Amino acid sequence: MFEPIRDLAGARILVTNDDGIDAPGLKVLERVAKDLGGDVWVVAPESEQSSVAHSLTVRRPLRIRQVSRRRFAIDGTPSDCVLLAIRQIMGASRPQLLLSGVNPGSNMGEDVTYSGTVAAAMEGTLLGVPSIALSQESNRKDAVRWSTVEHWAERVIRAVVAVGWPKNVLINVNFPNRPHGLVQGIQVARQGKRLDPDPLTERVDPRGQTYYWIGGQRGDDAGQPGTDLEAIAQGKVAVTPLCVDFTDRTAMDRLAEALG
Repeated sequence: MFEPIRDLAGARILVTNDDGIDAPGLKVLERVAKDLGGDVWVVAPESEQSSVAHSLTVRRPLRIRQVSRRRFAIDGTPSDCVLLAIRQIMGASRPQLLLSGVNPGSNMGEDVTYSGTVAAAMEGTLLGVPSIALSQESNRKDAVRWSTVEHWAERVIRAVVAVGWPKNVLINVNFPNRPHGLVQGIQVARQGKRLDPDPLTERVDPRGQTYYWIGGQRGDDAGQPGTDLEAIAQGKVAVTPLCVDFTDRTAMDRLAEALG
């Protein structure tokens, strides 16, 4: 188990993301981390790395650029950033908590398998650091409601770390696309399933060649009781524990019996 953190004052906190060192969501999360009272370090990608999942850069060298005191940019993926932060940049004093985000857009359902935001928290978990991924739902038409994150994130983080959780688990938090005063509370929810997880758009370029865009508007089945999708649809903050051990114990037992 990751031990509960009763007092974050003085705790060493690593902040990262998948949107890059200059992303507005990273600045929001830095402010939240500093409000928690910790010793805050920021290590983030040089540029946007959305949907790179849990990839590591292994075919070229990685470079570290110090932006300012305790702020660093890496020309790699979110997982690269976490690995270099913990193994190199922060030295012998490991972080007591990792915060990844804040992503402008939700990371629910199948999103968690693609998300660089969630992957950074996964890498932190694998390296033995309690890790939380944070995302703010948005509809891509209006401005992202960063004020909702700023109002609710500290409360959620303090409550979660005070409990502690298993060492093979990361915490995935999604905030609803509502003004902070209209949020309907916090719900612990399981991972849901989208109606159309991978929308594909076919188009034709000026030369008559067909090309494709992956991604776009997706249907969310908010009618699944107890899921992150339902919680967000109801205007609640969704808190979902995700296990980095993908083993299905039931299937494992059945296969062991069948294969002798």
